[in-house]
Amino acid sequence: MSSGVVGLGLVCLVLILVQALAALPWLHVLTRRPVRSYLGIFAGVLVAAFVSLFYFAYEYSDPAVLGSTGRIYMSVLHLQLIVDGFILVFWLLLLVWPKGGAVSLAAFQEGVRQPMFWMLTLAGSLVMVISVFIPYFTFGEDLKMVKELCYAFTMLGPAIFGVVAACMSVTEEIEGRTAVTLMSKPIARRHFLLGKFAGISLAALLMTAWMGWVLIWVFLYKSWYESFLPGALVDTGSEPWAMARIEDLGLAGTTGGEVVRGIGLWAYDAGATFPGLVIGFGQVSVLTAVAVALATRLPMVVNLTMCLLVYLMGHLTPIMTEVSRRQYPLVAFVAQLFETIFPGLDLFDVGSSIIRDLPLDPVAYSIYTLNVALYGLTFTAIALLTGLVLFEDRDLA
Repeated sequence: MSSGVVGLGLVCLVLILVQALAALPWLHVLTRRPVRSYLGIFAGVLVAAFVSLFYFAYEYSDPAVLGSTGRIYMSVLHLQLIVDGFILVFWLLLLVWPKGGAVSLAAFQEGVRQPMFWMLTLAGSLVMVISVFIPYFTFGEDLKMVKELCYAFTMLGPAIFGVVAACMSVTEEIEGRTAVTLMSKPIARRHFLLGKFAGISLAALLMTAWMGWVLIWVFLYKSWYESFLPGALVDTGSEPWAMARIEDLGLAGTTGGEVVRGIGLWAYDAGATFPGLVIGFGQVSVLTAVAVALATRLPMVVNLTMCLLVYLMGHLTPIMTEVSRRQYPLVAFVAQLFETIFPGLDLFDVGSSIIRDLPLDPVAYSIYTLNVALYGLTFTAIALLTGLVLFEDRDLA
């Protein structure tokens, strides 16, 4: 009994210390004070958190409750690591690219402060939560429909934000003559344009990361809800992986092991959703780059119209090419021309990997995700290069 209590105490202590280390970067940025200035309060919170976790894990020995505790713990750590990742990215940008990093940080802060950012983030999250309770009449395939809708919203919200923010920010800087002041710092035009793109894209990535976190909880709740329906099968594909790690650590059958098991299951679920988020953000990156490039020459309304045209043509041209290939050769030629010019945005749709009888092979899915990401980076680079060319001889005075 005593050895079990000691083991549980060690597990709880390690978990609390990990959370504390993850909290230090964002606390430092938020308070803008050294850690020693609030060390006493911080230590008190850690002790309270340790006692609470230990008491809860000791009193409630139900494996399901302990597994849920581990999932909740890891979900909180997940959010902290997201924020820490953005802090690290901006620290590196300012270190290796001071001028462009300063522009990107200002664009990121401007984007996050906009009401549009929070409206799209909260609206997308709310729609994903509501999608759990909508009847789809798919004869047991409701989870697939929820997944497809949620992945679509994790792409659509950041894409709308990225395009609108790029149109507003770059156009207002140029037409408001603010860009002239920035260029006199001196900041080169490439630093200005690429910094704007980086800051807006990172703000859109933050929205994607948050909605991806919500998406995991939505999937978990939908799976739990469907498990109570008559004839439902509970997916336990992640159990062997998590339990194998627990056995390697020598925690199998212990209270701490059940908590670690929940942590492993959240990590597994987060890893399973990561490829879909990467594929969806590829489309966000392409559309944001197109909006930034066009903003160097076009007013906001025309830019938004052109981005909408790119979005529609990017999804429709592959269908037009396939339909007209045999019967309408002239239409097929024009469709192939458009397919060459416009990015194939249909490649960023994860619905084909979700709506299927058997899941994709993880290795094949990873390779496909990498290929789509490289395709998105290529078209993003092409759009930004075009924007630099258009911006180079733009009169800012």
